[in-house]
Amino acid sequence: MDPLQLFRDISQHPADYARQWKMRTGGKVVGNFCSYTPQELIVAAGALPYRILGSGADISRADSYLQAYCCSLVRGSLEDALAGRLEFLDGTVFPHTCDSIQRLSDIWRMNTAFGFHADIILPVKLDTESAVDYMVSVLRRFRKDLEKGLGVTLTDAKLADAIRICNQVRQHLATLYDLRRTRPGVIGGSDLHAVFRAALVMDRGELAEALATLVDQLAAAPQSQDESKKRILFSGGLCSMPDIYRVVEEAGGRVVWDDFCTGARYFEGLVDETQEPIQALTERYRERVVCPAKHAGIYNRGAYLLEKVKENQADGVIFLFLKFCDPHGFDYPYMKAMLDKEGIPSIMFEIEDQLSSEGQLRTRCEAFLEMI
Repeated sequence: MDPLQLFRDISQHPADYARQWKMRTGGKVVGNFCSYTPQELIVAAGALPYRILGSGADISRADSYLQAYCCSLVRGSLEDALAGRLEFLDGTVFPHTCDSIQRLSDIWRMNTAFGFHADIILPVKLDTESAVDYMVSVLRRFRKDLEKGLGVTLTDAKLADAIRICNQVRQHLATLYDLRRTRPGVIGGSDLHAVFRAALVMDRGELAEALATLVDQLAAAPQSQDESKKRILFSGGLCSMPDIYRVVEEAGGRVVWDDFCTGARYFEGLVDETQEPIQALTERYRERVVCPAKHAGIYNRGAYLLEKVKENQADGVIFLFLKFCDPHGFDYPYMKAMLDKEGIPSIMFEIEDQLSSEGQLRTRCEAFLEMI
């Protein structure tokens, strides 16, 4: 069987996977909204971390609770919860990131019937000594919340094992990215997108094994690379992202890296397996590449983007923002200015979780790629 087909199937029907996993294992499913969710603690509690991305269904119920200028991720996820499409969840975790997610937590708590609800209020400014102590206390509290909410005992041994498994997942995903960067023809962007969407909801042990098989097969595959295609780097906050890779590739581009929370931000930086588990988790989530909801230096994100452009020999950058995503919108002007100063072409697309105007998007992609 084609190892990619497993990921394609799960990415298309993530809720079905979670329902089947729950029936097969008798375990509990914990939804979450952000890559700052410490998935290791959920795994150690014997539960399935399930990244909620929204089904893309028409929104009607959620409009009674949220303003129209909330992003489609927030509105779509609440719609799915109110419509009963997330009935398999045993609880939900809300790391405090943007204003919309924080308010969604309150609305979710008051208007849904999921048994377990937790807010993880991590520090915003991560480059201070006090941030370490604060984050340690937050993670320890979340550990207790999980034990009480799920009725389990979360031992250090279980947590160490969960860290090891999640590190394996990160290493395999990093290898996939390296393969795409050095041999872009070995895996298409659409397939890598499917791998990531599936990875966000799969049992981490099963995922590590499936990724190992996929990496071995792709590493042994013959190289087929079209050097004429422009090398593109994505940047932005598209969590519930449509298959934009296909549009770019059909327009003559090749995506070689990204700066997404459902991409490189998810796997960059391993947890130190030799440290005390909570301390090690703190260091990883504090030192990983930040998103606009966190602060680790005024120009930190722009410097990271420039580094990745040069490292991956990208010809240009495409910014992809969910409409009404204020945090990424605030960062965009200075990041674009830094790219302009280095002579790196860029363009910004503001889209929803479904491609409503694919023809227009393709035309703009084609024009941008011709320009560079």
